Amino acid sequence: MVVGGAGEEEVRRITNVQNTLHQKDPIAYPRDATIAYFMDSKELLTLLQEVEARRLSLKAFYHSHPDHGAYFSAEDAARAMFDDEPAYPDSAHLVVSIYGREVKEIKGFAWESEKKDFVAVPLIIEA
Repeated sequence: MVVGGAGEEEVRRITNVQNTLHQKDPIAYPRDATIAYFMDSKELLTLLQEVEARRLSLKAFYHSHPDHGAYFSAEDAARAMFDDEPAYPDSAHLVVSIYGREVKEIKGFAWESEKKDFVAVPLIIEA
């Protein structure tokens, strides 16, 4: 996740527990971590508490699509929703396309309330 405040931003990683879920219940979680991502709930809660305590903003969620394009999939959209509304409507979602350990493309997506959908948004990437 990308969090920020007072002109600074930090990238914070959250462990992917998809393999653990898949091993415990392959029917409910048919995909493994090579093609799916599920954030560790304890790490997510700890980070959200820190964001609140430090009065930071939750700028963006990011994840990669190994050997696939940078698109916002139906699974991505489903994970970003809570009760038919975006869980974090002011946060962007960044998807990184990686082929052979090389970043090929990065795209950003944000919730558009009029369309009730996530739409592509322009990115400004600074080195």
